[in-house]
Amino acid sequence: MEFLHRHIEALIFCSPSPLGLVEIQKCLTEMFETEVPQEHIEEAIGTLQEKYQQDDFSFALEKMGNGYQFLTKPAYQTSISILLKQQSTKRLSTAQMETLSIIAYKQPVTKSEVEQIRGVNCDYSVQKLLEKELVTIKGKSDSIGRPLLYGTSEKFMEYFGINSLKDLPQPKDFSQEENQIGNEQE
Repeated sequence: MEFLHRHIEALIFCSPSPLGLVEIQKCLTEMFETEVPQEHIEEAIGTLQEKYQQDDFSFALEKMGNGYQFLTKPAYQTSISILLKQQSTKRLSTAQMETLSIIAYKQPVTKSEVEQIRGVNCDYSVQKLLEKELVTIKGKSDSIGRPLLYGTSEKFMEYFGINSLKDLPQPKDFSQEENQIGNEQE
């Protein structure tokens, strides 16, 4: 199947989110009316990744989340950042970033737990994060009133370019000097 990589390339290109191996395999199986081995798909993806690593292309095929997606190479970050700055209406506010970070590190977490940590009402921030699909409802707590539990979504992983929650920076990753206010007295 020499042409398999072209079909996979087209599928990944037209997908608005990272496309997983299982999804690719289902599409190809339906199209060819026969089971396409996952090894062949992985081999074709490897060929595509090698192809797009060349300097002739401004983008590469990257594994992100639980799938594959075409992403712009870092060398073109300046021109892309200008475009994104012009389209910055989708940015998260400071309150939303604080709320999202608490949810990401403490999930599953209730809104009242987030409010205890932040010290302010989080209704608006949680609602906006749900609308932007960065946060999802993970269930209900067993505590009194059975409040909703919130956690991060797959879109959160895409938005921040990470593959798992283990990729989030840990407190040990921040040096003490960066987080210190004022001068140290001896």
